[in-house]
Amino acid sequence: MSSVLRFHGRIAGWGTASGTRVVVGRWDVSPFGSFADVMVERPDGERVLLAPSHHVADLVAATYRFDRVEVCPVAVSDGWHVVAGPLEAWVDVGRRTALGRLLRGLPRPVATSRHATVLTDPVARVLLRGVRTRGSAGPGRVEHYGATDVHRITAARASWAGDPLGDLRDVDPPVRFGFGSVPRRPTVTDVVTTIVER
Repeated sequence: MSSVLRFHGRIAGWGTASGTRVVVGRWDVSPFGSFADVMVERPDGERVLLAPSHHVADLVAATYRFDRVEVCPVAVSDGWHVVAGPLEAWVDVGRRTALGRLLRGLPRPVATSRHATVLTDPVARVLLRGVRTRGSAGPGRVEHYGATDVHRITAARASWAGDPLGDLRDVDPPVRFGFGSVPRRPTVTDVVTTIVER
């Protein structure tokens, strides 16, 4: 018997001139209710998880790889103002991308089906460097990403422990938290994430 966990929300990913790359998950519906979490890779390669509770921290740390986990309040406002431990960021979201328009044309049950990732993963690997839609989420677990929309991030201002991180940049090099990165171009992706544990 397998257990299935589903998370409905958005993932914002962007890079900064300082070399810090940031991934924010904003989950409207999940087994933990509504919450947000932040994954950061610093210029020296340190991978940091900022999670709002020990339950979320335990799940995310078992799914991805981090050098440090910090449990702290994590808040994301409607305008993508992110406050999480040492991180504060303001993100401007622009127009829907061509990929977003394509995804919006798919029936939602198809786009969010974990079974469809068998087909979408090879395509994502070719078209979006570093992006995967299916992969290992730890021993005995598989994670699936079903994207339904994509918008471009047009600007971001962020600081870490009060120090500015610099202007918006691509996510380059890709982040190394798990089996895949976010798109290289800074984006906000609407997504349904499914974790299957056997």
